[in-house]
Amino acid sequence: MVNILEKQQAAASPHWDSDELHELIRELLVVHAAMLDLEERGRVYVEQLHPSYMNSARNLLHYLALRQHDIRALQPRLAALGLSSLGRAEASVLGSVEAVLNGLHGMANRTWTRTRSLAPITFDDGSALLEKHTEALLGSAPSNRQVRIMVTMPSDAAHDYALVHELVESGMNCMRINCAHDDAAVWERMIQNLRQAEASVGRKCRVLMDLAGPKLRTGPIEPGIGVIKWRPQRDQFGRVLVPARVWLTCEDRPVPPPAPADACLPVCGDWLTSLESGQQIHFRDSRKARRRLRVVDVTGTGCWAECRRTAYVTMGTTLRARGRDKTLRKSVVGNLSPQEQSITLCPDDTLILTPNTVPGRPPVHDSQGVLLTPARIGCTLPSIFADVRPGERIWLDDGKIGGLISTVEAEEIQIKITHTRAGGDKLRADKGINLPDSTLRAPSLTAKDLADLPFIAANADMVGFSFVRTADDVEGLEERLAALGASRLGIVLKIETRQAFENLPSLLLASMKSPGDGVMIARGDLAVECGYERLAEVQEQILWVCEAAHVPVIWATQVLENLAKRGLPSRAEITDASLGQRAECVMLNKGPHIIAAVRVLDDILHRMAGHQSKKSPMLRPLELARGFTENFPRTQSEVQQ
Repeated sequence: MVNILEKQQAAASPHWDSDELHELIRELLVVHAAMLDLEERGRVYVEQLHPSYMNSARNLLHYLALRQHDIRALQPRLAALGLSSLGRAEASVLGSVEAVLNGLHGMANRTWTRTRSLAPITFDDGSALLEKHTEALLGSAPSNRQVRIMVTMPSDAAHDYALVHELVESGMNCMRINCAHDDAAVWERMIQNLRQAEASVGRKCRVLMDLAGPKLRTGPIEPGIGVIKWRPQRDQFGRVLVPARVWLTCEDRPVPPPAPADACLPVCGDWLTSLESGQQIHFRDSRKARRRLRVVDVTGTGCWAECRRTAYVTMGTTLRARGRDKTLRKSVVGNLSPQEQSITLCPDDTLILTPNTVPGRPPVHDSQGVLLTPARIGCTLPSIFADVRPGERIWLDDGKIGGLISTVEAEEIQIKITHTRAGGDKLRADKGINLPDSTLRAPSLTAKDLADLPFIAANADMVGFSFVRTADDVEGLEERLAALGASRLGIVLKIETRQAFENLPSLLLASMKSPGDGVMIARGDLAVECGYERLAEVQEQILWVCEAAHVPVIWATQVLENLAKRGLPSRAEITDASLGQRAECVMLNKGPHIIAAVRVLDDILHRMAGHQSKKSPMLRPLELARGFTENFPRTQSEVQQ
């Protein structure tokens, strides 16, 4: 009877290709052995980490060992057998591989026993660890979504309590303060407004303070000639709707205009007091064009005048007015503030970068247009001169201008411009410089960062580590925080350089010595450093590695930027914002419409929570499927009807 049952079961079992099963087992055991080997090699290091991160560090090592193999050919073969293709194994890497090995051995009628003492992290364990670490860093998840919303504070948040209150009420879960701007007094008022708003709304909100870091920027440029331009408002037919309003003030005791003005001209005090309402002021502007102003109001501190034509006025421009006695009185325009100058660069131009903040200047040409001296500009980090090499790339102003380093000398770096828009691009002072091919050795913590750390340690929940590059950088910050008695402070690694991206695994392991850590994908600088065409690939890799480490990710830079700044989102950025569901937090930058941006993002993340969790689609009921199936004919007679 037993033999009959065994034959029936054998006949009912599916037929597996024995050779294929054995080959799959062999290939997967190679991967499995590599995972155990890397775990063993890292065991001493893992034991030095914070207890809450030891299992996560093991899982990260398993993932890195897995991903050193190309398993793309393996994946469809596993899926064809109804097994996991390991495409969503980040949270529980070894457990997923061993589950597949168990399945394969069962299909091949072979036995397999784990040869290790530590049990693998289960999928539930991995998800629980990520949730635990996220809550420790970013606070409890809101009731309507799992992904938190972080907002960068404008300076107005220090004195505009209503703004902060409305942000918290609209869904902000984390306040971000950028220490590159404002000062401790302003930051303190921002946080005070937040605490008041928390009490009013009944919801907690974490505080992230970003260190300014060693940001490499262009130096100043020689100011241009002081010139003021004004123009009236016109309709589509060119008719003047509103004349330009010009405020005339005494050059010896200048008074700011009491209302918005299109221009402010300092003039001789005696001449100013002689002006009367309705009087005409005649002059030639910098183009020798005849222009006139009409005095419309005389006050105790100055005069208002109107002009119905566009004009360009410089220091020394002569103004003429004839009084009631027909006497012509003159005054010249006094000192005007020099205008910010820029350097226009085109492909094949040469730019000289200097290791100082001596004002730069545009190129100089002779009367025939022949170049005499190329454009020059300084930089804020002279130490880069010891780190850069000829042939390396350089990007200026968030990647708008690109070039190659031609020569490096003690006092100048010569750059050949290779990339601008058609017609060239203008380079101004205080614009970012990126050197994606260079290994920079500038200190990760600047003097300003060290001065800001005591305030951050006393007032923030997290510190954002800007321009972090190596594990030594992280350990240096941890030592500083420990000395301040702030080891509890969460550390957010801002991945914004190519070097930081390439060192991500070691950065994560170093940060796991602290009780809380996170990663911010700073997509602005990262796109410039790694190339815009690689940004999607790079941010995916960061998400995968961080999920394997059970470390929360902040999705940042240009999220809903058009909405926050202009009040209307683009279709592409709505889709981009929805991808933030893959992270644990999404960051919005400041803008005049930031309240609307928070509300829209809150709605997007709430909707996407039912559809996506990390890399896994969530199969909630679809209304379009329900509507179709309910109305689909059930019988042949219904079809005929």
